Amino acid sequence: MSQVVNAGFPLLTATAAVPAVGAILTAAVPAARRTAAKWLALLVSLATLVLAGVIFAGFEPGGDRYQFVESYSWIKDFGVRYELGVDGIGVALIALTALLIPFVVLAGWHDADPLETSSKRWRPTQGFFALILMVEAMVILSFEATDVFLFYILFEAMLIPMYFLIGGFGDRAHTGSDENAAAQRSYAAVKFLLYNLVGGLIMLAAVIGLYVVAGNFSLTEIAEARANGSLEMATSTERWLFLGFFFAFAVKAPLWPLHTWLPNAMGEATAPVAVLITAVVDKVGTFAMLRFCLGLFPEASKWATPAIVVLALISIVYGALLAVGQRDIKRLVAYASISHFGFIILGIFAMTSQGQSGATLYMVNHGISTAALMLVAGFLISRRGSRLIADYGGVQKVAPVLAGTFLIGGLATLSLPGLAPFVSEFLVLVGTYARYPVAGIIATTGIVLAALYTLVLYQRTMTGPVKEEVRALPDLRARELAVVVPLIAVLIFLGVFPKPLTDVVNPAVRHTMSDVQQKDPQPSIQNVEAAK
Repeated sequence: MSQVVNAGFPLLTATAAVPAVGAILTAAVPAARRTAAKWLALLVSLATLVLAGVIFAGFEPGGDRYQFVESYSWIKDFGVRYELGVDGIGVALIALTALLIPFVVLAGWHDADPLETSSKRWRPTQGFFALILMVEAMVILSFEATDVFLFYILFEAMLIPMYFLIGGFGDRAHTGSDENAAAQRSYAAVKFLLYNLVGGLIMLAAVIGLYVVAGNFSLTEIAEARANGSLEMATSTERWLFLGFFFAFAVKAPLWPLHTWLPNAMGEATAPVAVLITAVVDKVGTFAMLRFCLGLFPEASKWATPAIVVLALISIVYGALLAVGQRDIKRLVAYASISHFGFIILGIFAMTSQGQSGATLYMVNHGISTAALMLVAGFLISRRGSRLIADYGGVQKVAPVLAGTFLIGGLATLSLPGLAPFVSEFLVLVGTYARYPVAGIIATTGIVLAALYTLVLYQRTMTGPVKEEVRALPDLRARELAVVVPLIAVLIFLGVFPKPLTDVVNPAVRHTMSDVQQKDPQPSIQNVEAAK
């Protein structure tokens, strides 16, 4: 590799390298030192958060589109480079990832401890936390990569640690036998892997096709060549390449009808791993739609927009309807997330600045709100040993703090005004309505259904007579409060003051709008005097 292009400390590489090295060191901790491995993983995640904070603070919204740029020659014969750079959207998602991982580590503090009963196998604690850190490293690097081939490698490689986290460290609150639980975990992990591998293989064909057309893999160079007219693609070629990329991202997101792996994966994974899936890893798919689909294939993106808007609307309504009918707490959150990803994709392809700003904020706010709700649900499930809604009742009388934090997480999920998701959902709906009024109206049904499944879930689990099985449930402990309270504080802060995020995101959205040569629709005001 050659010298880095920009002078100075390679901050982007360091932000991904710290959790990667931390994963190796955590895995190497002696078997008997499980507590040391946990503390090491937590310290590494906090160090990564500090570096992400430096990136966020140092990013200049009015500066170059891509900042902190690094570029090394990698595979010279094929024009592959180790090329990194972040825009405002990438900065926001790096901050989200780095913020959530310490809470994932704390929440999963005992999830991989050896089980007391000899009939169950020992769980390698060191491996559990090492895999979490490795996922963090790959996700952060994917938000930084501006070389398409490098991004593809990361996009696929993160499937490996996620497969082992789902299949090897499943939820212990399972209603069936140990053998049945293992079979369900295995099924969920394999389904997750196969769906995403198929999407990745189709994307690989599109990546190769892009290289044949463009002669290199650099996102910035290809986008610049397309903008100045020095690189032209046939309409059919551009559309096929767009579909290859979009299919892979729609699986990862996930978008209906490619969503069916998510409820299985989240249902069988531990609560912290479920957060890792939907709040962190899945954001790579929606992020890539903005960076690669719209950036590389602007004309094809506009061509496909009507169909994608329809699929997004189906995801919103379908996911919410299935969430209403769920009996399993974690699967309910999974279907709610499918509905929320529909909002994100709708905002992206509304092709308005409000819609795309809202979609980016939605990625961040959904990650925080889902983490808060799912982690509190995980604490509840670990106490009772059941994921079934019917097994709970009256929890607020025996564990009021747990019930209160669960309610706030649920209210954030339904986008209550004053909490962070409200701002993003409002922007998505306004941006969509400006260009597609009918789609904007249909999407609002998702809000009504979200209120239904969230409040019904709270009513059935937290209110009413106290069931005998939950009468002795303890309230949240200090470690659990250290997980939940900061997340709720962030939800409230961004709900009343989203400016720190919007200042960073909006310039990047303007660049994306310029890529697809779209302007916001101007409001049509009827001239009353002329009408007379």
